[in-house]
Amino acid sequence: MWWAKECSALHPEIDWTIVTAESPEKQIEQIEALMAQKVDGLVILATESAPLTPIAEEAHNRGILIVNVDRGFLKPCADIFIEGDNKAFGRKSATFMVEKLGGKGKAKGDIIILEGIPCTVNTDRVSAAMEVFKSEPGIKVVGQQAANWNRQKALEVTETLLTKNPKVTAIWASDDDMALGAEQALTEKGISGVWILGGAGMKDIIKRVMEKDPMFPADITYPPSMIATGMELASSVLIGGKRAEKLQYIPQHLMIDVDLVTPENAKKYYFAKSIY
Repeated sequence: MWWAKECSALHPEIDWTIVTAESPEKQIEQIEALMAQKVDGLVILATESAPLTPIAEEAHNRGILIVNVDRGFLKPCADIFIEGDNKAFGRKSATFMVEKLGGKGKAKGDIIILEGIPCTVNTDRVSAAMEVFKSEPGIKVVGQQAANWNRQKALEVTETLLTKNPKVTAIWASDDDMALGAEQALTEKGISGVWILGGAGMKDIIKRVMEKDPMFPADITYPPSMIATGMELASSVLIGGKRAEKLQYIPQHLMIDVDLVTPENAKKYYFAKSIY
């Protein structure tokens, strides 16, 4: 929401409507209402991929410009799709864990995996990470469950998984909010010596990586400003007309790279004034 408001302020010539939704049902209602208002374009960060695909396809068929951000639709119904490289996210984070657990071919440890909301982002991250983990016979995934990128849910899920498997070595949390929930679960259960790898570049986690906190030895970045990028692209296409001509020169699929954050480079990714 913060990035969207920042971007909208740069374009007072556009009549923006910015809404958020906590469920696919609510988001579908919002898109239906916006279509009824005959908007020219929609920049959509889907709550979940599958339920949002039909309504996005309907909007696209009505001639509304669709810019899809982060969580992809299940059909190619967006004019422009912007995402972080989630397969690289999963691969780089899992590779780091393998190296920290002993290195390729020698890695050993029992790990827990926390998944996000069902969508293309989660699928790409988890599948890429699992390919790495499955190639290492010494690594055993002893628990795997969705915690929906939510701190409280991650606390509850991690507590359940730790009850069944209290002797884990590390937790692949795939998100910094979930990482903090997992940390709280470890603290409440009095379990020490377990480290966590989250992701997204939350400034509090980056600071702890920078300070060499053993709980968070590394992190993975994920571009927080993608919604603003989508809004900028929508603006450039729609302002002044000639939409079809402009779309000829804009890639339909834009993928933003992710980086591994370690104590050696964490300062580069720490932004004290960031809201996240």
